Amino acid sequence: MALITCRDASFAYEGRTVVDGLNFEVQTGDYLCIVGENGSGKTTLMKGLLGLMQPKSGTIETGDGLLPTEIGYLPQQTSAQKDFPASVFEVVISGRLNSRGILPFYSRLDRQIALDNMERLGVLHLRQKSFRELSGGQQQRVLLSRALCATHKMLLLDEPVSGLDPLATIELYRVIKSLSEETGITIIMISHDVRSAVEYASQILHLQNRQVFFGPAAEYVQTDVGKRFLGEGGAPNGSSS
Repeated sequence: MALITCRDASFAYEGRTVVDGLNFEVQTGDYLCIVGENGSGKTTLMKGLLGLMQPKSGTIETGDGLLPTEIGYLPQQTSAQKDFPASVFEVVISGRLNSRGILPFYSRLDRQIALDNMERLGVLHLRQKSFRELSGGQQQRVLLSRALCATHKMLLLDEPVSGLDPLATIELYRVIKSLSEETGITIIMISHDVRSAVEYASQILHLQNRQVFFGPAAEYVQTDVGKRFLGEGGAPNGSSS
């Protein structure tokens, strides 16, 4: 069953349409990358998926009992966030806030979930460290652990590798791919890196202020728009050429 169904949706700011012609479904276990140039509507669509914006027209529907509080979200990191004065454990367990309800304190279950996700992301040994002292790659793993604490169904990731060095970028892409394969969590990720998107994701949604492609990554690399964005090198290693 589809977790998200988008039908003829469009979004606008102050009456000006930013993106339209959106028709796609996200199934349980999909790994969808949303690609396109700056200003093409990617972040606007992400806000729509999070329920922070309502469509100007059309609909975005959730299925399989998915609730807004069951979506883990990793936004683009700001300079202020990178300098956040808290321990790694405090940052990660804060992802349980929406699940806590009216309870004033974290439960034993909350703490165990936080520890389990830190172990899954390889940052358990950093749990007492200050978040601001970590490398960029370590910080993103911590924030991904936090997002996982909020969900067992869906993760929305907004440019998670932005600002990372090449090695940390590759490592984080591999971690996200492993999460998709090993946990079955549905992943929707915004990326400017089209080459890595088609290498790691199962589905591609390409926006140019409208939907110009939606479908399997292997099909995307055969399209004119896919070839144009991938450049002369064509499909990356491990993808269809």
